[in-house]
Amino acid sequence: MRHLLTIVFCLFLASCYGAGKRGGESALAIYDFGPPVVEDRAAPGRQGDLSVEVRAPLWLDSLGIDYRLLYDEPKRLRDYTRSRWAGPPAQLVQQRLIQQLGLMPAGQGRTRCVLRVDIDEFIQIFDTPTTSRGVIQGRVQLLDRSRTSLAGYELRIEKPAASADARGGVAALTVAVDQLVADLLGWKQQLKSSGKAAACLG
Repeated sequence: MRHLLTIVFCLFLASCYGAGKRGGESALAIYDFGPPVVEDRAAPGRQGDLSVEVRAPLWLDSLGIDYRLLYDEPKRLRDYTRSRWAGPPAQLVQQRLIQQLGLMPAGQGRTRCVLRVDIDEFIQIFDTPTTSRGVIQGRVQLLDRSRTSLAGYELRIEKPAASADARGGVAALTVAVDQLVADLLGWKQQLKSSGKAAACLG
């Protein structure tokens, strides 16, 4: 009788554990932004002696893929149970900027200026149960050697998600990050043409 009770108890624990896992026994999905986009364009870091630094608040320093439901507790942050980033979003964004812009990480080597990106939001936002978008929000600054801000702008990029799940959110945020790369290139050209930040951009 004691052995029977032990078996029943073990089966009960196993059933509780299985029921508590969203997605069942599906494998954990790990995402990054994929291979770098290869394009024929100038690399500001090689021309202007720039490094890059991407920062985010502590609550974004995790591997969770966050989302928000505007139609149900919009102030509540949620994340997908069976999907994760390969690294904290700020690190992934910084790696993408290094790859695409030809920059080096801030603090490695002696560069004259720093391109600083502060990220406040990096999230998938659901407007309805079936429609969502990837959103990046924050600030961009160009800092000189003394870390004085020479120029900057408020950052907000939104891209629609093709599906209402983690895969759709990751894809939308990847497009948003690549849009950030393009925006930074355009901003750099504007600064260079206007003569602003000549000490950084050559």
